[in-house]
Amino acid sequence: MKIALCNEVLQPLPFERQCALAADLGYDGLEVAPFTLKDDPCRISDAEASQYARIAQDHGLVISGLHWLLVAPVGLSIVSSDRNVRERTTSVMQRLIELCAALGGRYLVHGSPKQRSVPADTTPAQAWDRAHGCLQRAAGHAHACGVTYCLEPLAPNETDLINTIEQAVHMIGQVGSPALRTMIDCSAAGQAETLSLPDLIEHWLPTGHIAHVQVNDPNRRGPGQGALAFAPILRRLQAMQRRGHYGDWIAVEPFDYVPDGPGCAARSIGYLRGVLEELDHGH
Repeated sequence: MKIALCNEVLQPLPFERQCALAADLGYDGLEVAPFTLKDDPCRISDAEASQYARIAQDHGLVISGLHWLLVAPVGLSIVSSDRNVRERTTSVMQRLIELCAALGGRYLVHGSPKQRSVPADTTPAQAWDRAHGCLQRAAGHAHACGVTYCLEPLAPNETDLINTIEQAVHMIGQVGSPALRTMIDCSAAGQAETLSLPDLIEHWLPTGHIAHVQVNDPNRRGPGQGALAFAPILRRLQAMQRRGHYGDWIAVEPFDYVPDGPGCAARSIGYLRGVLEELDHGH
């Protein structure tokens, strides 16, 4: 199992230093938040993207994918009543898909809760339909670029649109593209789902709808820094890998960095490597 670090954890270090530190800590890759590379990620050229990929490779890492897609530029929304805003947002989504491919990434994680929460002038049904239109176009572009676009369920305290895997799968079914799938964020799922994380994995991964897993605690800290036990989660993921229902990447995405970003990154990878070593020895 390969472990990526969500790179915003290491801000404000420059990208090359992020790569050096992540590699020294034992990560296999970085899952990149585009806003950490440039204030307007859409202004990153393919040549610049290739350079970022080379920097990662020079440190023995790969860029596994992208997340936190719609933080920048400002003013984006997939549910806005303003068609021009939605068109601009869709264009950004499509450019980030191209950027992911240019960086060598395999997936994008669409969380971005503020950019999909239902506005005051919009009904939930209208928001769903508008999100569907944006996601349908993004999925078609992702398919053409050879990457997977993951719609991330988020906890109700973050957004009121798509909180559970079941809701995400319903949207995926309506869009009907093989490039649009969903994922499990352990923190969000631990707050929003009725099943335990291992049971959630057992139920959903065989369906083929789950393309990615981010590991974090419901308290929003790194794995091993809260009450959630990750050994049962990783054991179930390994079983799913053996059965051909899951790939090889998990990503560390804490939000509350304790004691700080580098310290949280170090503690997370040490904890996960220790758990995986014990599982590999049958414990």
